[in-house]
Amino acid sequence: MSGRAVRGVQRGGAQWMMAAAGLLFCTLSWISLRNFGDLPWIMAAIALVLTLTGLSLFARGDDRADRIASPLLFGLLVIWLWEMLVTGLHVPFVILPPPSRIALAIAHNLPILWADFVQTVLHAVLAGFALGCGIGFLLALAIDRSPFLQRGLTPLGNLISALPIIGIAPIMVMWFGFGWQSKAAVVVLMTVFPMLVNTRAGLASTDAMERDLMQTYAAGYWRTLLSLRLPVAMPMIFNALKLNATLALIGAVVAEFFGTPTRGMGFRISTEAARMNLDIVWATIVVAAVTGCAAFVLITLIERVVTFWHPSIRGADRR
Repeated sequence: MSGRAVRGVQRGGAQWMMAAAGLLFCTLSWISLRNFGDLPWIMAAIALVLTLTGLSLFARGDDRADRIASPLLFGLLVIWLWEMLVTGLHVPFVILPPPSRIALAIAHNLPILWADFVQTVLHAVLAGFALGCGIGFLLALAIDRSPFLQRGLTPLGNLISALPIIGIAPIMVMWFGFGWQSKAAVVVLMTVFPMLVNTRAGLASTDAMERDLMQTYAAGYWRTLLSLRLPVAMPMIFNALKLNATLALIGAVVAEFFGTPTRGMGFRISTEAARMNLDIVWATIVVAAVTGCAAFVLITLIERVVTFWHPSIRGADRR
């Protein structure tokens, strides 16, 4: 075995031992905090140093396990620090509940949170996201084909993108009612313009040599679009999809503040905050955050399959 391989094995063993020791001290400090009611500062400091040292070793790793373990351990460290500081410093739960209290709120209110998820995500967000991205993509193709539409729709798109959600949501509620349709309409308005702009930029990213090559093959507009310009534009289109996944969720949740049935993430946040049930509010926020992250990861995985030829994807695979 070469010296480099030996050093790699030694570093791998050291990083996992350091991370395990850090997690052990984190667990012991949390148990001590729960049993004795005071923050064990020395044990918490040791856990923090050990975990940060393990994270620094993981950050220098090149394999897939290191790239996964580093953010996972860092996230666990942030949650542990949150729990220790809020509980140990006796921060009132009404100001900031600890993660353990939020986890209990999620476990005790699963049916309510699921009904809110269905109302907000499966109805408003998915419908608005699909319509908004589809309309934006078709408008980008129309603008690319027609200079007249480009001069007319581009300023209108800039105007729509500048409209605040707080001003749009009440109008959509009056137009489409209190159901999920009004929230989907808000999501459509929020997602059309990012898809329009990114698709246009992607279609314009082909260089003159590539277009001249298609002309030498006597390829018309649609053949050039399907064979050259759309594949080249795919990275920009997926950037718009990832951006819109976040915007759609934000738009639907904010729109529910202005009128909704007795369910929905925005409705739950506004009503429970008024009742000072901050653990349920944070539980809803956690569900929304996990949903947004899952959507982002799903779109990223699809992007890796579709744009496997792109240098950014190939470079990431080599690392």
